[in-house]
Amino acid sequence: MKINLFERIIGSVFFTGYFPWASGTISSFAAMVIYLIPGFENPTLLIILISVLIVFGITLAEKFEKKYGKDPKQFTLDELIGTWISFLFLPKSFYIIIPAFLIWRTMDVIKPFPIRKLESLRGGWGVVLDDVLAGFFTFIIMQITLNFFYNSLN
Repeated sequence: MKINLFERIIGSVFFTGYFPWASGTISSFAAMVIYLIPGFENPTLLIILISVLIVFGITLAEKFEKKYGKDPKQFTLDELIGTWISFLFLPKSFYIIIPAFLIWRTMDVIKPFPIRKLESLRGGWGVVLDDVLAGFFTFIIMQITLNFFYNSLN
């Protein structure tokens, strides 16, 4: 199955998926850089983009799998999605974004239960949904941390 240039750019997050090492972390870093663009933290904008990219990403992940094999490192759109889910509703501060990024990468690498279980879903579903759930876990951890610890200090 042929992947056109637009699909390659989006699926690999501006070709970061083609880095020879740590393509997921590099793509997550790219997602963080995009998030830091002024106004990009708007939750409505992020939720719309995340939703569209999940739907598009599931189909696109299947194309990448047919070309590169199961859960290919070249497809990193799922990392971008998970990163943005992690950052939802967070204040735009490096003291908050950096810990969220580190927790997100840890969740994505370790894949605690039930995240790893989602990888077994067929096709693009397994490629994308495990990162969606890892992002959601990070989101929950960050919201609890901010609401119980950070806000109580201020």
